[in-house]
Amino acid sequence: MSDSKDAAFGAKHDHIFLGDGHEKNERKTWAVIGLCSAMMVLEIVGGSLFGSLALVADGLHMSTHAGAMLIAALAYTYARKHATDSRFVFGTGKLGDLAGFTSAIVLAMIALLIGYEAVSRFLSPIPIHFGEAIPIAVLGLFVNIASVWLLSGGSHGHSHGHNHGHGHDEHPHQEEAQNILAPAGAFAVSIYEDGVPPVFRITPATENPRLSPLGVLITTVRPNGTRQVFTLADRGGYLESTQRIPEPHAFKATVQLSDGDYEIEFEEHEHRDEAHDATTRDHNIRSAYVHVIADAAVSVLAIIGLVLARAFGWLWMDPLAGVIGALVIGNWSYGLMRDTGAILLDMSSDQRTAENVRHAIEDGGDKVVDLHVWRVGPGHMSAVVSVSTNKSQHDSRFFHALLERIKGLSHVTVEVQPAHVSR
Repeated sequence: MSDSKDAAFGAKHDHIFLGDGHEKNERKTWAVIGLCSAMMVLEIVGGSLFGSLALVADGLHMSTHAGAMLIAALAYTYARKHATDSRFVFGTGKLGDLAGFTSAIVLAMIALLIGYEAVSRFLSPIPIHFGEAIPIAVLGLFVNIASVWLLSGGSHGHSHGHNHGHGHDEHPHQEEAQNILAPAGAFAVSIYEDGVPPVFRITPATENPRLSPLGVLITTVRPNGTRQVFTLADRGGYLESTQRIPEPHAFKATVQLSDGDYEIEFEEHEHRDEAHDATTRDHNIRSAYVHVIADAAVSVLAIIGLVLARAFGWLWMDPLAGVIGALVIGNWSYGLMRDTGAILLDMSSDQRTAENVRHAIEDGGDKVVDLHVWRVGPGHMSAVVSVSTNKSQHDSRFFHALLERIKGLSHVTVEVQPAHVSR
């Protein structure tokens, strides 16, 4: 027989998996709707009267903002009001991702429209009234900047992610080193995780240290009393643990050297990496943010195109600005569609959490037979795990207590089966 139990960590089994800033983001989105709607009318009318494709494109794109913001705002409101609706098996946390995917499609369509109109203007240029068009484009840029500020709450507290292709790490992936002063010399003990699973490192802090991995052990003791022993290997100049360290990194540790034991302590720190962003990012507010950032980019391009066309008579600069804007918007649309689509299809976006679950179980001698980890809302991961064990005391409650310390794991279903049972 198998022993199964379901629990929702952090959600008190009510399956509410909304992001931490859900209501705040909802209010910010409604505020931007009014601002974008007013500017949309001004730019479309002004661009049509004064013959600027880039300005009309800017206004058309801003018109999609009003619609996109409405989609985002309604998604926030609906998700909040139906968060406890039992018809949603895993809550309404993914509704924002659905809204983000919809907004990405709208972005892609408007990029195609701008590109089509730009090519048409290349083939059939029309006169532009620069004196009227340029001030409106500048005003549009100011409105976009104001919208960006409103959505960010006057800060950069959320992760909008524009698929720039680089990380946004705010600190090194290494915990503050704990120093040990031993007869053989001074050593720094740290948790290293720069591009690798977290491991212990013991690095000499003085010249000519005498340290061999033989007999060196690190034993961690977590707040719940769980102990784990780590062996170390020589990596050439420093020692490194052969086992990875499960999350969270908050525990006391005993470093056993040949001349005695040394007590140290580590505290958990926030980590900002791509895996963390994939788990916690609110794609609904991200889609709204991408819309206004894209419109700001089109506004800048419109101003540049209009100024150069006026100064040098390069009328082709105006439609060229539209082409560039279409490419930029299309790229951001693809990134948003890719990320939200992956979540809607339950693709595993956080391998780090999956590995934490696997190691938390297997480091204790049990075996993970089947494991599925997926996102159910911003900052909330769900896991279904099947465990094979030959230890009678390791029931589902044991494994729930073991996995409860993994940050971001909000809902867990555990199946436990005797080791001799085959699947």
